[in-house]
Amino acid sequence: MEAIVLAGGNAGDPLAQKFGVASKTLVPYRGRPLLEYTLEALVQAGLEVILVGPSLPLNPPPQRALPDQGSLLANLEAGIKAAQGSKVLVSTGDMPFLQAEAVRWVLENAPQAGFVYTIVARPTIEQRFPGMRRTYARVREGYFTGGNLVIIDKKLFFTALPLLRQALELRKKPLALARMIGLGTLVKVLLGRADIPGLEARVSQIIGVPAKALITPYPEIGVDIDKEEDLRWLA
Repeated sequence: MEAIVLAGGNAGDPLAQKFGVASKTLVPYRGRPLLEYTLEALVQAGLEVILVGPSLPLNPPPQRALPDQGSLLANLEAGIKAAQGSKVLVSTGDMPFLQAEAVRWVLENAPQAGFVYTIVARPTIEQRFPGMRRTYARVREGYFTGGNLVIIDKKLFFTALPLLRQALELRKKPLALARMIGLGTLVKVLLGRADIPGLEARVSQIIGVPAKALITPYPEIGVDIDKEEDLRWLA
């Protein structure tokens, strides 16, 4: 399987500006950009990497590199179009704690679906990263944060592109996601009465593509470096 790493820059990103780099994925950690740690985990897991983002020497280097298309969604679409296989693993480029073992676990345990979204339970995050602020959604099964690894069926992606575009834009705004899904779901989420199977069914119905959540025991999948306060975990 191929992995698409989304590492495009954002000129207004405060973290990138602080370090004088084009993208937060290039923020240095122990002499290496954050991006290299993500690439290393994916390559060690046996994946061919398509990098969409900065053009510069990296270790390990991606198998293919595409220029930044200007937005997260445009980068995702360009990466999927470039992929040869029927399914791809999509990853952000700012996960310094990601290990190959976690990537392999996702690949081995992902259910059969056109869209598989990793999620991590709050206790799993807090046990490894106590005090780290994450965005959580409450469902019957507990509190979960969205992961930074997604498996997408290439053909079905283009069928669901309009709504997937909205979902990716709102991936760290669980209430906004619920609002997009429907008022009934929003009420259930607000009351903590929504459950994962019900949300899977509703999302599948809306986008016309089988969608599944994958609860992962690896907290690093749900931890990226978004803001300056996250940097203390790199010490």
